[in-house]
Amino acid sequence: MGVLRMDNVLVVVEDLNEAIEFFTALGLHLEGRQVLEGLWVDGVIGIDGARDEIAMMATPDGHSRLELTEFHRPAPVGPTPRDLPVNALGYRRIMFAVDDLDATLERLLPLGADLVREVVVYEDLYRLCFVRGPDGIIVGLAEPLRA
Repeated sequence: MGVLRMDNVLVVVEDLNEAIEFFTALGLHLEGRQVLEGLWVDGVIGIDGARDEIAMMATPDGHSRLELTEFHRPAPVGPTPRDLPVNALGYRRIMFAVDDLDATLERLLPLGADLVREVVVYEDLYRLCFVRGPDGIIVGLAEPLRA
């Protein structure tokens, strides 16, 4: 057999508390938080002497997880998402379905989220937009218009 499921996506952030606050306001919940270091960490990530702190955030349905990581040793390196345009190669955004796009934006904008451009309607199916969150992470928000 091949892949059973996708367990999580990892995003490295500069301020773990800020990122937890942002994704909690979005609607994810904190499953756990811990510091990781030691030979097993060094072996799996390929960096000797690494020390980081992770927070595992879960979607309300329990099917998806976002692992937020703040490196204490060594310091994180760039380029960071805030330096890259939307069409840069590699990871560019995380997309979430939301039940109320306006209410979601009302919660996120005071936490520093920045609307990339505007809220649009896609083929009468979704109201959607992109925002830049902590460390410039692009977060897509889509509100279904049909049940």
